[in-house]
Amino acid sequence: MTQAPLSYSPEVQAALDAGQPVVALESTIITHGMPWPQNLEMAEKVEATIREGGAVPATITVMGGQIHIGLTPAALRALAQTPPADAMKLSRADLAVCIANGRTGATTVAATMICAALAGIRVFATGGIGGVHRGVEDTMDISADLYELAATPVTVVSAGAKAILDLPRTF
Repeated sequence: MTQAPLSYSPEVQAALDAGQPVVALESTIITHGMPWPQNLEMAEKVEATIREGGAVPATITVMGGQIHIGLTPAALRALAQTPPADAMKLSRADLAVCIANGRTGATTVAATMICAALAGIRVFATGGIGGVHRGVEDTMDISADLYELAATPVTVVSAGAKAILDLPRTF
């Protein structure tokens, strides 16, 4: 098996080498959840909050077919300026395709967990997780987040399941 194409920011690499705490962050909210420049402002504030808490933030994304574990300020700005149509929204099923095609992609909860585990990061903070969607009996739309929460060795700190979901079925 070949190694995953991981690229670490200097700050994250130094923290991992020194055994310092690192917190993974997803990137879909940056590319698909908020408009420019509010998306950059939010991402910078979240990263600053992680630093104030004594850990190093590792925003995770795919750029040019490489999984980026942590972003430099310039890379974060570039990601924030990427139009949603130019960034794949990555879950478990899309991650390999994005890498193989040298594309840019923003990680959902599931993809962030997979990448964090590959990078040796064991804690991930996010807003809401996916789950069972309303009308699942017709669509079979169940987020890959649930599988990753059960199978991937990463602790997820979250506000809970997103309110738009079928919460009783998600629970």
